[in-house]
Amino acid sequence: MLRKEITYFLTALMFFTRIPIPLKIPYSNEIMNQSQKYYAAIGLLVGLFNAVIYTICQFILPVDISIIITMIASVLLTGAFHEDGFTDVCDSFGGGYGKEKIMTIMKDSRIGAYGVIGAILLLLLKYTSLKHIAEDNYWLMIFTLIAAHSVSRFFSGMMIYTHKYVTDIDKSKSKPMANKALPIQNLVISFIFSLLPFIVFGEWKFLLILPLCYLGKVYLGWYFKKYIGGYTGDCLGTVQQVTEVLFYLGVLIICKFL
Repeated sequence: MLRKEITYFLTALMFFTRIPIPLKIPYSNEIMNQSQKYYAAIGLLVGLFNAVIYTICQFILPVDISIIITMIASVLLTGAFHEDGFTDVCDSFGGGYGKEKIMTIMKDSRIGAYGVIGAILLLLLKYTSLKHIAEDNYWLMIFTLIAAHSVSRFFSGMMIYTHKYVTDIDKSKSKPMANKALPIQNLVISFIFSLLPFIVFGEWKFLLILPLCYLGKVYLGWYFKKYIGGYTGDCLGTVQQVTEVLFYLGVLIICKFL
């Protein structure tokens, strides 16, 4: 059982990051499906990596430069996996009319004006939000980096349970996740991982951000269902990116009013 769980975790790690795995592990659609329970755990690792990079940089560099380097390091670690999905969604829904056209644009590897504009605005919002948080409190910044990446990946994974998969499963990057219904306990395990930063840092008031992130996920789910009938792999990446930014904004809102 332990060997299986390690395999599931390493599969998720290979799928969502560029971290090399020295071990040869088996692969199957079943393994890929089961790895979903560790999405939030991968978010914890990505967030912890960002926190370490930021901590090192802020000792020798200004806060704003430290944040930019942290964002660069995050993109390098994940291979811009979710950001790529976000830009594809911006291009396809921004430039497509009707499901067929939207899906055709989404499969195009080239990036268009909507994708460029969306990526720029998204990164600017991330940067400015993190800059305000970092200038307020170092430990709050560390908590935010870790929690946002974990929580956002939990909500991205939740989309698999609540919406229909609509892409041609032979071509999608999330193909294995569309093959069968996943056990609900996997989602529970992912949720537990997403709660760990709140427990470790004792930042219980920031649990109020979770409904905000959930509303973002619900809206995107409704939007995707309306225009294409469900979600694609790129849609999951978009949910992750949007809920990550909503978490940053939620931290700022709570700090202002509570």
